[in-house]
Amino acid sequence: MGIGGIPQPTGPDLPHRAAVHATDGGGGFDAVARPRIPGRALTLAEHDGGGSESQRLPPAQGGQGQTSKKLPETDAIFANLAERDGRPLATPDLAPDGPVKRLSIDCKATVKIGDYARGGKTRGDHRAADHDMGGEEKYIPFGLVDEDSGRLHLVFGSSCKTSDFIVDSLKDWWNDLPVPEQATITHLQLKVDNGPESSGVRTQFLKRLVDFADHIGKPIHLLYYPPYHSKYNPIERCWGILEPHWNGTKLVDVDTLLEWAKSMTWKGIHPIVKLSRAVYQKGISLSKKAMQEVEARLERNPLLPKWDILVRPA
Repeated sequence: MGIGGIPQPTGPDLPHRAAVHATDGGGGFDAVARPRIPGRALTLAEHDGGGSESQRLPPAQGGQGQTSKKLPETDAIFANLAERDGRPLATPDLAPDGPVKRLSIDCKATVKIGDYARGGKTRGDHRAADHDMGGEEKYIPFGLVDEDSGRLHLVFGSSCKTSDFIVDSLKDWWNDLPVPEQATITHLQLKVDNGPESSGVRTQFLKRLVDFADHIGKPIHLLYYPPYHSKYNPIERCWGILEPHWNGTKLVDVDTLLEWAKSMTWKGIHPIVKLSRAVYQKGISLSKKAMQEVEARLERNPLLPKWDILVRPA
């Protein structure tokens, strides 16, 4: 059983057809046909009004393969994750019967296109480069997994890993949800690594999330994992299936990459796979004045202000 209540599959299924989409750079996605390929000392519970503790995400335990690198707040961050996991917000204006949408998100290492050896057993032609030959085509994988349904959403971006790429991918996931399902959700709960593009102090990321919360009319609750412990984020289990699934495969073009990605399974379900060709600019940040307006919209946990952030829609 994995973190967040998701059982880890024992291995990938055989490939079969699933949907692949491409973006025109403006946020729209079209189907693409592809050939088939085989405070005082406040308690943590007081932050948003109390409530029962969820048992779905246990606190980190020492000696269980956890890295020795720790911040002073590491144990408190894990305890907070366990307490908040799947718990409704203590807000009277939210529908009490609606579900909390528990999501885990992350970007993975850049995937290079070409005749590269990727480990694993060779499929077909055994000749492959064992080092970077200077190829320029590469893609940034973004992943989002619904912890309760097991639905996995993958976006491969051709530009840069940025805050905007992450939030645009999140918006695409939301747009794929049926409208009746959107209406029933009380709030989004995002489990996030503390990466530089999505940290609790990244100004552009926080601004985009405030805008997104206003757009969908739902609160968004950010719950961060501490540094050096990203392996506990549930989306990491999905990457752990994709990597051995295409190991030994020469991803010679983007079509091959997409076909192998869509042929994996997570919890018996093929992922939705999308291609983004939107161009993103690195290094965007807000001025202090602009960030003050954003900060006024953030409800930070007084005990863990960088690791537990609530954004309510205006």
